[in-house]
Amino acid sequence: MTTPAGPPEPEALPDVAPRLRELRRRRGLTLESAARRAGLSPAHLSRLETGRRQPSLPMLLGLARVYGTTVSELLGEVPPEREPIVRAGRAEPVEADGWTYHQAGGAGRALQALRVEVPYAAGQSDLVRVHPGEEWLYVLTGRVRLVLGDVVHVLDPGDSAHFDSLTPHRIAAAGRRGAELLFVHTLLQSAAADLCLGGPGTHR
Repeated sequence: MTTPAGPPEPEALPDVAPRLRELRRRRGLTLESAARRAGLSPAHLSRLETGRRQPSLPMLLGLARVYGTTVSELLGEVPPEREPIVRAGRAEPVEADGWTYHQAGGAGRALQALRVEVPYAAGQSDLVRVHPGEEWLYVLTGRVRLVLGDVVHVLDPGDSAHFDSLTPHRIAAAGRRGAELLFVHTLLQSAAADLCLGGPGTHR
């Protein structure tokens, strides 16, 4: 009588240890600081980096966010070649809460570029946003009211701003004709719905 075969052994993950160590060092992070940001103990992260422990998918997701990369890169997968040119009209604009967003950069990159139409809205919310990364904006038309912490800046066409997005911030049109701006930020969260700047549940 043959013994029934047991469940197949789970397929081992590729050896991510060298890449984890390389990415941490490339970002200039100590073992302790990287572990703290990822919600791990330094000893656990050390075991992952030396190959004595295999990371779970949630661990990989957390480490990918800390290092500003993707799980695919951590696993050593070769990304498909990306088209470097974004043709006008290739992507339909997205509207949310009255704002209109035009994709101005390629998808799946560490930087997200948008052209944004911001209408004037009286009595705007005092909601501020705080999240990891950097942001850069350039005013094309109209005037923009940018609040960074407790400081209010009014930007005219041709003005730009570049700031750490851990600083509490808000962006709004300062004139009744609205404003249009170019906006670039480091994309640490990749959900497509998070590209919009205004409205609940978005980066802004």
